[in-house]
Amino acid sequence: MDVFFYEAFAEETDALRRCLPSGIRAGFTPNTIGENLDQEPPAALISIRTQSVIPLNWEKSIKGILTRSTGFDHVNRYLAEIGKPIPAGYLPLYCSRSVAEHAMLMWMSLLRKLPRQINNFRSFNRDGLTGRECAGKVLLVVGVGNIGYEVYRIGQALGMEALGVDIVHRHSGVRYVTIDEGLLRADIIVCAMNLTEENRGYFHYRLLNQARPGVVFVNIARGELSPTNDLLRFLKEGQLSGAGIDVYENESELATALRSGSNGTTSDLVAATLELSRHEDVILTPHNAFNTAEALERKARQSIEQVEHFLKNGTFLWPVPYEVSGEK
Repeated sequence: MDVFFYEAFAEETDALRRCLPSGIRAGFTPNTIGENLDQEPPAALISIRTQSVIPLNWEKSIKGILTRSTGFDHVNRYLAEIGKPIPAGYLPLYCSRSVAEHAMLMWMSLLRKLPRQINNFRSFNRDGLTGRECAGKVLLVVGVGNIGYEVYRIGQALGMEALGVDIVHRHSGVRYVTIDEGLLRADIIVCAMNLTEENRGYFHYRLLNQARPGVVFVNIARGELSPTNDLLRFLKEGQLSGAGIDVYENESELATALRSGSNGTTSDLVAATLELSRHEDVILTPHNAFNTAEALERKARQSIEQVEHFLKNGTFLWPVPYEVSGEK
């Protein structure tokens, strides 16, 4: 077998098969590596998303790693652990618009109290359902890369005052501020940062506590950037009016527990996420912000382009930026 795709859900598998040349032998599973119980890699080139944990002893057998995601922190962690620069690729360009629109979907739903509206349909009661409009609100985008810039542009199109926070000022049309300045003004905060060892736990309680009361927080980047217990505390204290989360700091464990139905016997961190899901001002989605028909076609096409290039050249068109230390 030339390549094996883990974490390939049904629609993705269909799209990958449509793009796959007849000369490339491929296998597919919706499972993570752990769920599939593979003791050895089924192919020298493996492709994962963000939930698979690659066994350390596979470093002697695999020749390449393709993550079908825009983030690559999980690949860098593996390379740092084995101390070996295995060729690795990622997909930086396929889902910027889809993820940005998902962020918009979340903050607009929270501003308009959509979860409560849905629950109140049963009684047709409108008490406590008065929401807020986007126009005139301050949108703070933390991490203005490809996805963050799309979020910023959407906010401007909705008549919002958009602000950006980033250590690199790559977009000339963005009004950049410091995080302290932005928190004092923001009505909505969207986390769109890349995860590094330096910014892990970035949106901790002390930082969020600087924000204006009633702020809406959305994370479509990496769960490790917004500790679950800190979000819970901030929400319980009434400082946070809503949270939209598509990514989780314990995502591999959480996803496995929910898929297997074993969430009653999992860790405190999974329990905290489940508690978060029970709040009526919280929207949790299953790491699905990327998942539109348009993005899925781009993802499948670019994945196969990566596979073809690797099988021919031993390198990737879009290689993961990494050092053996795991630092970017």
